[in-house]
Amino acid sequence: MGAVLVYFWPQWRHLLATAARGPFLRQVCLATACTGGLGLILTLVLEPLVLARLLGHAHAEVEQLFRQLPVISAALLAVGLLILRASWQDRSPLGHPLTGKQAVRIGVVQSLCLPFRGFSRSGATSSTALLCGLSRRDAERFSFAWAVGLTPPVLGRELWRLWTAHARAAAEGMVGTLGGSLWLGFLGMVCRAGAGLVALVALSAVLERGRWAYFGYDCVLAAGAVGLGHVLGLL
Repeated sequence: MGAVLVYFWPQWRHLLATAARGPFLRQVCLATACTGGLGLILTLVLEPLVLARLLGHAHAEVEQLFRQLPVISAALLAVGLLILRASWQDRSPLGHPLTGKQAVRIGVVQSLCLPFRGFSRSGATSSTALLCGLSRRDAERFSFAWAVGLTPPVLGRELWRLWTAHARAAAEGMVGTLGGSLWLGFLGMVCRAGAGLVALVALSAVLERGRWAYFGYDCVLAAGAVGLGHVLGLL
């Protein structure tokens, strides 16, 4: 979010100063509510049913799916095909205004990105916005704007999970310091913000120049590489 705020704030500041501020904020809040609600429901279903019952994990957490390479490969393939579909349909640089129904659709697709690594958030939401008829610039701007509102509650939830995991580890006699975990997390956050800013510049250039399909081909190739590496035992 640090990278997103640095990159998009000039555009958002101009937008919030115009008459389009009201509709834009309403659509952002609507998409955020859909993503948060459905994402939480999906997580609560996956943890007890899939991870606990089917896979037999004692402490079922959705992050355990992040190590399942077949799932990651399938998610990369799915988002790659979605991006290619959107790029082939993208023929109108002007686009249409965003409606509440389209905001809900984008929020629903975004909720799938939360538990499934490889299902790119920016790729899925921008592509869905393009399929809804938005212009490339509006698709990009809306795709990242709604995530700002979702970040604080997600951050709070993850800090609470870190605290409970630390307490459980301490009760089991495992050595570890909460301060060390927070410091490493902060260091990783700073590095990720820098890398994210570089990625945003590249992604924006690809999208606004009508070369969105390149991102789709990249995801499809990555899906094949991950799947093949898993089958051959290389990953």
